[in-house]
Amino acid sequence: MLASTTISPEALFDLVGTPDCPLLADVRTEEDFAGNPRLVPGAVRRAALEVAGWPELTPASASGSVPDSVVVICQKGLKLSAGAAAWLRQAGIPARVLEGGMEAWDEARLPSVPCAALPQPDGAGRTLWVTRERPKVDRIACPWLIRRFVDRRAVFLFVPAGEVAAVSERFAATAFDLEGAFWSHRGELCSFDVLLEGLELQTPALLRLAAVVRGADTARPELAPEAAGLLAVSLGLSRLHAQDCDQLAAGLPLYDALYHWARDAFGETHDWPARQEVGARELRA
Repeated sequence: MLASTTISPEALFDLVGTPDCPLLADVRTEEDFAGNPRLVPGAVRRAALEVAGWPELTPASASGSVPDSVVVICQKGLKLSAGAAAWLRQAGIPARVLEGGMEAWDEARLPSVPCAALPQPDGAGRTLWVTRERPKVDRIACPWLIRRFVDRRAVFLFVPAGEVAAVSERFAATAFDLEGAFWSHRGELCSFDVLLEGLELQTPALLRLAAVVRGADTARPELAPEAAGLLAVSLGLSRLHAQDCDQLAAGLPLYDALYHWARDAFGETHDWPARQEVGARELRA
């Protein structure tokens, strides 16, 4: 049960990028959006007056389930978001309004994604991406970033390397992590780095995670102590799952955990058993 019908920008930012993040619906008018064509990370553009027909609210088109909760975002957190959120609540869907709307989000200097960098969605409102089959590091890390910070319903196609360009053209899918693709390695940066830069998502936590991904993906474990472990687990997942989509599904929780480490626990160590042993020896002495 929601304790309030509103949520502050700071409280919402704590949820962004996590599996528990609500559906974020940007319902600003076309005029307001044109004046600031950016989105809260993970938000989708929806029409407030068409709330009953939002695709995410139809189980058949939303991966079989409606969202657990929704945060509605308008320009100032007033009538459009209040009305859409109220409609959702009467339909049994917990919904809150972003306090102060997009204006308050920007005033808090929180990250937002430039819409010019995003692929056009398909007829169902999802973005479609394609990359090489048999992923290891970058090709799991990038889908995680897209699902958590760009499009929770994004679709990923894994095909033979020689077919990525043709599939991209025929299926209007955005290619990534492929030589010649826009979203791919550049110099010493891996595709995950390039996505962070292009989507303007270079938060301290994501930059910390990026160093781990880059080290694991480019055979430079010295970049971060955790890189060797990520590579080992990634190679293990690729052997454990014969189907690339199954590997992606298994890899998402791995990156969820790494993101929480990078955001909240990167300075924490775990040496309690060693200290306990020392203490026991001192008591016996």
